[in-house]
Amino acid sequence: MTADTAEHTETAGGPRWRPGEHILWRYRANGGTAPHICRPVTVVRDTPGLLAVWVAPGTVCVRPRLADGTPVHREPLATRYTKPRTTVRSRWSGTGVLKLARPGEPWSVWLFWERDWRFRNWYVNLEEPLRRWAGGVDSEDHFLDLAVHPDRSWEWKDEDEFAQARRVGLLDADGAARVRAAGRRAVAAVRSWDSPFRDGWEDWRPDPAWRIPRLPGDWDRSPDPDGREGW
Repeated sequence: MTADTAEHTETAGGPRWRPGEHILWRYRANGGTAPHICRPVTVVRDTPGLLAVWVAPGTVCVRPRLADGTPVHREPLATRYTKPRTTVRSRWSGTGVLKLARPGEPWSVWLFWERDWRFRNWYVNLEEPLRRWAGGVDSEDHFLDLAVHPDRSWEWKDEDEFAQARRVGLLDADGAARVRAAGRRAVAAVRSWDSPFRDGWEDWRPDPAWRIPRLPGDWDRSPDPDGREGW
């Protein structure tokens, strides 16, 4: 099933999907309303307390690029968030990524492996709590992140990008304070080794029968106008 044809189950909090179904995991542009990142993913688990999805190697995704063709990460930080942008399609390279999200939590936890399935690290992506809609989930990235290593040590990531986003007005003082507070809660979860770190997901493997989800032509469509969204 693809994101535009999935036969999901409707619940009071929004759609619920079965393992193996394909949905979209999207991020809105910071300071905007339209998605600028879109990753077709396969549902691993979907319960009232957890959504787990798999980004398969080779998946065609959408990502932002500067209008002059420069990849975002290669643009100097001083102008990275002020130059005009567009979106491009590209295949997910390297190994796949398992993404885990819990209702109302202002981050998702991503798991990375080496090509031989040796576990590399967890990555805590600070973001708006996910909002479900018929085709998938939407969020907005908050720049600041955490890398968590197998020995349970951790480090902040992208602090320079977080500071620059604050300088150019993509985050106001209140918004920046909320992100920092979310980061402190995430650190507390790491230090106490709460779920999902303690749940053994590093030993998980994708079903070899799963096919790679396709990117639909209307990947940037608006959520259902009838408002049936939530967790």
